[in-house]
Amino acid sequence: MKILVINGPNLNFLGIREKGIYGTTDYAGLVKMIEDKGTETGNEITVFQSNYEGAIIDKIQEAYFDGTQGIVINPGAFTHYSYAIRDALASIVVPKVEIHISDITQREEFRKISVTKEVCQKQIYGHGLQGYLEAIDYLISIQNPSIE
Repeated sequence: MKILVINGPNLNFLGIREKGIYGTTDYAGLVKMIEDKGTETGNEITVFQSNYEGAIIDKIQEAYFDGTQGIVINPGAFTHYSYAIRDALASIVVPKVEIHISDITQREEFRKISVTKEVCQKQIYGHGLQGYLEAIDYLISIQNPSIE
């Protein structure tokens, strides 16, 4: 299975910003964890990060043409207001999982709003970096229903 993992703004600052919320693992550690999951499961997983809305939209649109079969996205702050990313996700007819490292339901009011959630099949939040692996497992399981 070909999976695209997209990380939005400030995710490249993992291990630097708000360690009490996002943990001490840096972005390279997250990428390695995801790449190892791809190796372990025999799936092709590409990881992309951008602080720019347009670059994220471009990557989602590329997925339409390159055979991507599932998307995991942590839109970061774009979660709360980017209808442009929401529309790009809606235009790609593959399973999508929205992921958040922290529990967005227990944080500031604005973080409880997700404009991208409704165009994703699943939302995972509050499970730390492990949530990425859960999202990948979910995509694999719906692609191959015999896998639990």
